[in-house]
Amino acid sequence: MAEIVRDKALEALNTFGVPAFARYYAVFADRRQLDELFSMPETEGLPWYVLGGGSNVLFTGDYEGLMLQPVGKRMEAVEESGETVSVRAEAGVVWDDFVRFCVERGYGGVENLSGIPGSVGAAPVQNVGAYGAEAKDVIREVEIYLPQERTVRMLRREECAFGYRDSVFKRELKGRAIVLSVTFELSRMPVFRLGYGDLVQEVERLGGASPENVRRAVISIRNAKLPDPAVLGNSGSFFKNPVVAPEAAERLKARYPEMPSYPAPGGVKLAAGWLIDRAGWKGRREGRVGVHDRQALVLVNHGGAAGSEVLELARRIVADVAEKFGVELELEVNVL
Repeated sequence: MAEIVRDKALEALNTFGVPAFARYYAVFADRRQLDELFSMPETEGLPWYVLGGGSNVLFTGDYEGLMLQPVGKRMEAVEESGETVSVRAEAGVVWDDFVRFCVERGYGGVENLSGIPGSVGAAPVQNVGAYGAEAKDVIREVEIYLPQERTVRMLRREECAFGYRDSVFKRELKGRAIVLSVTFELSRMPVFRLGYGDLVQEVERLGGASPENVRRAVISIRNAKLPDPAVLGNSGSFFKNPVVAPEAAERLKARYPEMPSYPAPGGVKLAAGWLIDRAGWKGRREGRVGVHDRQALVLVNHGGAAGSEVLELARRIVADVAEKFGVELELEVNVL
């Protein structure tokens, strides 16, 4: 039976470690429990938010609605055909546990996404990505619950309208759909993506390309660059890499020939971390918050900070980058 907790402390449930309370909080494992929760008098007319692993959210105050957290942990291969295998995972599965599950069985396609914090349910919402791979590359369908209709739907990959850190769940279905499970289509004969950064060298050092070696390499590189949220509060990449028009990229390249850039749908993708670093923010501390000294995309809580302090720092960085480069940075983190 579904139960609601009042005035739930959220400090331990977000990787920034900032204090906040939810007016109402509940966990759910399936559609039946969601039906119960949305039928309760307390939840009528209230806003709601799904909190996965708390790794992509910044609380700037208390949440005056219903905070939902998925706890379904089942994952299994549901279909095999030739070189492909489909794996279904419930929304509450820790994302890296899912990646490990696949890699241990020789299923290729998600090894580049190793070490990303969060839950499976958040993967299609954010279209998580790293090292040249994105969740959309392997998602086959997403099972969603629609609270207004009290119905369940299956969305095929093409219906999810995936983009760079974007999906239909952040636009048309924002505040309307809750992910119950995701089915992924993986390969027994994967083609490895090793073109990003020093990934190929690390994979070769480990003995060559395999799902396991790519996973180990990615985790090693991430651990060397990114802080552990258990030690230093953060949410990973705070900003998206901006996509600018080709003419704008050419003008910047003329001034900064060393500036990293990559072809992208709609223009040229720039490295937000490089822009922030070049603007002088990398490693900088402002009171209880700051920018990580090894990765300028990461804002950190040095201890005791409120979410509003993190947000103010982010706004100053956005303004500074816009002034210096004429590029508008967009937040990757959800701000509540």
